[in-house]
Amino acid sequence: MRTAVVLLALLAFAAIPGSVLPQRNVATDPAAVPQFMAEHPRISPWLDRLGLFEVYASPWFAATYGLLLVSMTGCVLPRCVRLWREARAEPPKAPPRLDRFEHHRETSLDAPTDVVVAQAAATLRGRGYRVVVDSEPDTPEGTGSTETAPGQSEVRVEVRAEKGYVREIGNLAFHLSLLVLLVGVAGGKLFGFEGRVALAEGDTFTNVASSYDAFTPASLADVDGLTPFSMTLEELETAFAPTGPRTGEPRKFDAQVTYRTEGGSEASANIAPNQPLDVNGTKLFLSGHGYAPRVTVRDGKDETVFSGPVIFLPSDGALTSDGVIKVPNAEPTQLGFEGLFLPTGTPMGGDVSQFPGLLAPRLDLVAYSGDLSMDTGVPQSVYSLDKTSLTEIESQSLRIGETMQLPDGAGSVTFDGVARFGNFQVAYDPGKEIAPAAAVLLLIGLTVSLTVRRRRVWVRVTQSPDKEGIQVETATRSLTRRSAPSEDTDNLMRTLNRLAPNLTPDLDPDLDPDLDPEAVRSPS
Repeated sequence: MRTAVVLLALLAFAAIPGSVLPQRNVATDPAAVPQFMAEHPRISPWLDRLGLFEVYASPWFAATYGLLLVSMTGCVLPRCVRLWREARAEPPKAPPRLDRFEHHRETSLDAPTDVVVAQAAATLRGRGYRVVVDSEPDTPEGTGSTETAPGQSEVRVEVRAEKGYVREIGNLAFHLSLLVLLVGVAGGKLFGFEGRVALAEGDTFTNVASSYDAFTPASLADVDGLTPFSMTLEELETAFAPTGPRTGEPRKFDAQVTYRTEGGSEASANIAPNQPLDVNGTKLFLSGHGYAPRVTVRDGKDETVFSGPVIFLPSDGALTSDGVIKVPNAEPTQLGFEGLFLPTGTPMGGDVSQFPGLLAPRLDLVAYSGDLSMDTGVPQSVYSLDKTSLTEIESQSLRIGETMQLPDGAGSVTFDGVARFGNFQVAYDPGKEIAPAAAVLLLIGLTVSLTVRRRRVWVRVTQSPDKEGIQVETATRSLTRRSAPSEDTDNLMRTLNRLAPNLTPDLDPDLDPDLDPEAVRSPS
């Protein structure tokens, strides 16, 4: 266990840079690492060499996690076997001297031995103890008799009782859930995946790796066996605070979608923050939104070469957005456009939107002609324009319905309207349901093991031929760090004393009796 604790501390320490520094292959923010490296050019190469930009995929983190898993398995499984045996074990025999234990009590009773033993066992069972009565009295001659005859030696009968076994069950649940928690987290990291896709209203997404804008599979993920389904974004509903100190703050952020599964069944769903769509274990979260201006581009031959929405990425809280339009099949020359979209653009507002809602949409475009360099084999981002072989030919601010004519008969572009888009984070984590369940079980088991006190009570009934009556001796032993309460022993002695009211046992002075005298007179 000491080794496991050290490895757990090392794992927590290793996770610190993963929480502080941006990480590669994170679908929610794929540009975080390049941006950090651009802002910190001196220290970034050293951090990269140490693998601190991909902590959770690094060999040293995996090695620490693997060693922890092996150590916990070797620690927990044998311990669980021992705890299970302890939880089923009978109370042990009484030690020779009970006066060395807590709450030791002694008294003499003028009652039959079998009545005292039966009453003690019944009382302890009523208080939740597991009770064992030695059926064979401990006598040197081994006669087993509870009656005293002339010449017979001492007769001794013991009642041994124990309760608090549920504490061991709590210990067992705690250790097992800790191991299950580690296995669940490891399963998600080995077999899951995470992806990101942006959809404009009316667009359809099919769950295959090639459809993702960013796709990060785990090392053992079945990329060819992704959950078969498709989803269409029907409408994205948004609302913003119109006035007050929080003007422009989002008030509504819902996506109405239609999805189809492998069997061909179709259903509608609403995806909102913290309300993902779950399709057979694959979850789709709505993580962001923005605008996609609808444009129509005609080339120099007056042919429509592009028509539809183009996703522009927001750059501030008012959803001022920028994007590009690439038209490689335009004639006689390829066309490209850099754009700035303002949901509420006013003449006094310059290049910044005044409000995130669509109050006065404006699209600023800069047109280029030439070679888009899309056939060189070098991958390009759909959100950037390679202007190496392009020439700027025109720029204009457009309102909905307006058209920008390009010079020299190169064509035109029309601002047709505005659609909304949603940014969806898609995740499959097979251990995600296991880990929370294990965490809840861990807390329950830990709480039980810390609050329940396991303890033992012994009752020794002795009948000696040279003494009148019988001698009753009781004691308690706590199996936890806290001392056992004296209530059980004192109430037991009080109950036994009622069998012989003329005698007074050794009791704590401030305890109130809690048993009905008439009820306790009958051992049954």
